[in-house]
Amino acid sequence: MYFWIKSILSFQLNYELFIAKRIIASKQHKNSVSSPIIKISILAIAIGIIVMLFSVATGVGLQKKIKEKISGFNGDIQIINYDSNNSRITVTPVFKHQDFYPDFASVANVKKVQVYATKAGIIRTPNEFEGIILKGVDQDYHWSFFEEYLKAGKLPEIGAKVSNEVLISAKTAARLSLNVGDEFHIFFVKNDPNKAPNSRKFNVCGVFNSGFEEFDEAFMIGDIKHIQRINKWDENQVGGFELFVHDFDQLNQTGSEVYEQIDPSLNAYTIAEKFPAIFEWLSLFDTNIIVIIAIMILIAGINMITALLVLILERTQMIGILKALGNHNWSIRKIFLYNAAFLIGKGLLWGNLIGIGLLLIQKYLGVITLNPETYYVNQAPVHLSFSALIWINIGTLLLCLLMLIVPSFIVSKISPVKAIKFD
Repeated sequence: MYFWIKSILSFQLNYELFIAKRIIASKQHKNSVSSPIIKISILAIAIGIIVMLFSVATGVGLQKKIKEKISGFNGDIQIINYDSNNSRITVTPVFKHQDFYPDFASVANVKKVQVYATKAGIIRTPNEFEGIILKGVDQDYHWSFFEEYLKAGKLPEIGAKVSNEVLISAKTAARLSLNVGDEFHIFFVKNDPNKAPNSRKFNVCGVFNSGFEEFDEAFMIGDIKHIQRINKWDENQVGGFELFVHDFDQLNQTGSEVYEQIDPSLNAYTIAEKFPAIFEWLSLFDTNIIVIIAIMILIAGINMITALLVLILERTQMIGILKALGNHNWSIRKIFLYNAAFLIGKGLLWGNLIGIGLLLIQKYLGVITLNPETYYVNQAPVHLSFSALIWINIGTLLLCLLMLIVPSFIVSKISPVKAIKFD
């Protein structure tokens, strides 16, 4: 009997509570003070999400694009003779027959191994001359990087016979007034200064533009057999090996594993070790992204705190009625927190729709351009993974709600009698 009485009273209390909520909700007049503040809070959430999405997508995108370009020209890990001293020019040859070539089976993260050699020379045309580094590659060279940035012509065909085809950058072609199909000579200085330089005739088969001017100005790609002949190496001698990895995040660990597996007369180093200044600059992007996200969440939280306090002040009579009906402080606080979560969710929805839309426009149209001399890319690259998108939204929602818990304590300070009389 007691159970049934308790159930009836509980049902009546909940019914009265529901009616009270509906009555108060129906009295939300059009000129409500909280209306513009709520709109501003939703706008702040939306703008914060847009800024966070842009900072993460463009920051990570720029990091990946620059790493990809450095890797395309140099490989992820290079193996050379110790005497070369990490120079751009390979001087002391390495024997091609190694246990790790062509497959580095002992290190799981290594995806591909290819040979290369470099030689400095001077391009001479009837009207101009330009210093250049010829990067010689073999039949095993991975051309996917230059396929993406090929602007005219085709890629060199490297076969069993010596090929005179070379791939040059658009900047070098413009300086020397060279086009696809043109021929030119390169003079290679010998180690003996008393001997005349070697001259080789090459044919421009293709023009590329990676946007990484530091490398575009320096390199052209051709057949490694030219360098072998000029240096008087046999066909089993190369300048070094370029290794590509599956997971770039494990580059340092993979570099150490490779170093342990190769002959003691050889040296292995990663592109992060070869270009430390660039990679230190890229690491600063992580700090910038974290700072931007923290600032945006803080601004959004402050706006939501303001909106919550205004809502509580505007609904003081409602709070008094709910307390008079027997509702606990925490249950009333939850009403406002649920309402705040709804407003945050609304801001997140609009922020994601606008932010992702703008990012897609940038990704496919390249509206925002950058100075390649400073950023090594022509336009702001975009990379946003689904996991990053989820974490940004969940993190913003939870952190904003946590910031609202303390201000919601003001509900417990409201007296039912004074609240009902409040006007």
